[in-house]
Amino acid sequence: MAARKRLPLDMYDDIPTEMRKYLRFHGWHFNKKACDFAVSLMRKKNASTGKTEKIEPLTKDQVDSMLAKYGVTLENNVDYDYVYVANMGKADLLKSSITDEQHLALYVKDVVDDIDAGDGEIMREWDAKMTSRGIAVDWEEIL
Repeated sequence: MAARKRLPLDMYDDIPTEMRKYLRFHGWHFNKKACDFAVSLMRKKNASTGKTEKIEPLTKDQVDSMLAKYGVTLENNVDYDYVYVANMGKADLLKSSITDEQHLALYVKDVVDDIDAGDGEIMREWDAKMTSRGIAVDWEEIL
């Protein structure tokens, strides 16, 4: 039996006009500005100092090169979603549960091509994190 498409539960939420405008143009997907903003907030714990630091972001070209180097092809990517995922993996998991760059590339594929993920789930999860952390998103700025 084929899975039925479900409407997102937030479709009836009151959302700011600027956010609605962003979603009209990009849907629940990262454009470059939104990705850059999201990545700018990412931190990693420095093992030698014990302090959190900003990560050195991976660019789109660097992520493309990494995926090509390991023969990873994405089937379901939209816009900059995969660049966000690569940076999230770098910030949160690299040198821990993701041991090296090759496994980071495979992680990006696993997340982006997750067969039971809904459309826009990557950005929706990020938006939920921003909301729960009390971080305002300037939707007009990232449009």
